[in-house]
Amino acid sequence: MNQERSLDGYDRKILRTLSADGRVSWRDLADAIGLTLTPTLRRVRRLEADGYIRGYAAQLDEEKLAGGMTVFVSVTLERQVEDVLAGFEQIVAAMPEIVGGFLMTGGADYLLHTVVRSLEHYQDLLTRLTRAPGVAHIESSFALKAFVRRSSLEAGALS
Repeated sequence: MNQERSLDGYDRKILRTLSADGRVSWRDLADAIGLTLTPTLRRVRRLEADGYIRGYAAQLDEEKLAGGMTVFVSVTLERQVEDVLAGFEQIVAAMPEIVGGFLMTGGADYLLHTVVRSLEHYQDLLTRLTRAPGVAHIESSFALKAFVRRSSLEAGALS
């Protein structure tokens, strides 16, 4: 990504509009940001080429698709060496219940965002996680409710 080029007001409007509705027509996008179609398309293509826009996706309902229980799983490995970390990441990335995974600083090596249908489903996932080579400790936290869910744009990243 081109870190040197700063985003101007039109670029920010494009990113906000597309993050809110990735299916907006090019004509409606141009109208929304106050430019004609050709310069709007040129800017969108540049934002894509520079890596500000990585793709377009539908927002799916996790509860309907995967289950209604969100569990955050902290995982500590026996050793934090490259081959153990890479092996763990490869195994976990193949588990469909894992919707997000983060290498962390602090007490645990990884924080996994998981979505499961039931306690039995979570127990199955937990069993598979404990079988991953190098796992020393697992701690789970069940989410009671989500009260904030937003993209970095909604959080003010383009203010």
